[in-house]
Amino acid sequence: RRRRDVAALSFTVLCCRPFSFAAPVDGLNTVVITGTTRKEGPPRPIIGPRVSKYICSHLEQRGHSISAVLDPLELNLPLLEKPHFAYSSSQVPIQLEEIAQALESADCFVVITPEYNHAPSPGLLNILNHFGSSKFSFKPSSIVSYSAGQWGGTRAALALRPILSELGCLPVSAMVHIPQAQDVFDEEGNIVGDEATKQRWDSYLDRCFSQMEWWGEAASTHRQVTDPFDVS
Repeated sequence: RRRRDVAALSFTVLCCRPFSFAAPVDGLNTVVITGTTRKEGPPRPIIGPRVSKYICSHLEQRGHSISAVLDPLELNLPLLEKPHFAYSSSQVPIQLEEIAQALESADCFVVITPEYNHAPSPGLLNILNHFGSSKFSFKPSSIVSYSAGQWGGTRAALALRPILSELGCLPVSAMVHIPQAQDVFDEEGNIVGDEATKQRWDSYLDRCFSQMEWWGEAASTHRQVTDPFDVS
């Protein structure tokens, strides 16, 4: 009986152990991939750039280096005809090769999507589909979704999970959903509201990014010991 009580107590202590949201000592090389291709409304304002600015700022505050922000509006990639891996090494378009190098050197990915017809952004998917899984594999990802409505792009985020999983950059369980995003951020990506409001949003992001950091550091450390592509 006493052994069972001790075991139960140990289990309780472990389950109730607080989880730290502190940023890692060494920052991760992070690639942010966004989804909006809208240039003007209605509806107004255009939300995507505001969300992206806030996410990038928060990542930098946690000590991470953002090596690239892949924005479909700025990249202006054509609708997929020929992916990066279908070219011979000497014929790859410069833009695709630069993106491929950024993806390959990343420790993790943060994927930001609006919700169109309950699905992820076509512009975002077009970027992903230009590259094979070898550029993404064995690295974690985080999903951020947003909308002007009350659900915050939740359905788009859920639809994105199997796509990222198939690419090999497994999304962490915690996601970030931002409803009525037009009322959350100003034009510069700052939280609208008092300090308590800002802290609530920052804490919400911390849960997601702390999971990504745990897996990102683990994967980065293990890659120094074993090349995952040697056995897969």
